[in-house]
Amino acid sequence: MNKDSKIYIAGHRGLVGSAIVNNLTAKGYNNIIVRTHSELDLCDSLQVKNFFEKEKPEFVFLAAAKVGGIVANYIYRGEFIYENLMIQNNIIHQSYVNGVKKLLFLGSTCIYPKNAPQPLKEEYLLTDTLEYTNEPYAIAKIAGIKMCESYNIQYDTNFISVMPTNLYGPNDNFDLEKSHVLPALIRKFHLAKLLMEGKKEEVLNDLKMDSFDDALNYLNKFNVSDKHVEIWGSGKPKREFLWSEDMADASVFIMENRNFKDTIDNEVSEIRNTHINIGTGKDVSISDLALLVKKIVSYSGEILFNSNKPDGTMQKLTDVSKLNKLGWKHTVELEEGVSRMYKWYLTKNN
Repeated sequence: MNKDSKIYIAGHRGLVGSAIVNNLTAKGYNNIIVRTHSELDLCDSLQVKNFFEKEKPEFVFLAAAKVGGIVANYIYRGEFIYENLMIQNNIIHQSYVNGVKKLLFLGSTCIYPKNAPQPLKEEYLLTDTLEYTNEPYAIAKIAGIKMCESYNIQYDTNFISVMPTNLYGPNDNFDLEKSHVLPALIRKFHLAKLLMEGKKEEVLNDLKMDSFDDALNYLNKFNVSDKHVEIWGSGKPKREFLWSEDMADASVFIMENRNFKDTIDNEVSEIRNTHINIGTGKDVSISDLALLVKKIVSYSGEILFNSNKPDGTMQKLTDVSKLNKLGWKHTVELEEGVSRMYKWYLTKNN
């Protein structure tokens, strides 16, 4: 990519997309194209077709997706598979039709089987049954990988798939029902702390509510109070977390320095598993994560684990040796990242 290359970032308002915009801008790229959902519905094939024909981007970061935590994945199964398939299909196909030089498709490590060996190697894809709670989302992302591979093989395109682990950072989704585990924990502990300190106005401001009774009733749905915070599951599952700005840096590094041919295993005859895991290669239990967030937020109440709720996959640790061999490694460790994220959240709500 040159500094004046025309670069389209799909999902520029999201966690990863916004970090990619910031990373590119800081490096001097000056021809970045973005569209809001109201300006371009990525599920609408005709709108996407017209956009690509008019703008003719040279490089594409496909960071747009319908995402959420275990609760959202479990409840909105139809929405997750439909919207993600439509977004991917439209952008990948139009990138081929309009001669995009290189595309980076962002997926998720939930593509791997529920009981896959740890750490997760790229070669474990499609070797066993997926985790049920997020199966629709995972299938959509697997389809994206295979679409990129298939177009590369048939049409000689240069589409690369990367599978990030759990991401967190600025511009994350903190919705208590639909967010991932880490932003949900930060917000729950923060609100519980405000309740404990009797800061009613700050609770109302955070929740965008006028009635404190309504706020208490809403938080009661999630079992968040001045005395305790409930967390779904046993707390035993382990998760790996990557700072979103590290993910953006990895994405830009790959687009600048690597091509699809660099992801192929030349020792086998079939082209498979060309995707790249993006992570830290380190994980933490949900219970230890909760204790870390509790400490950083300075909440002194109890943590309750609801074992009647699903745990999801017990461990999802990525093998990042392929990524490291390609020349990139993470820089932000978890405690530093959580501290940064909480400070960002406090700034956002003041």
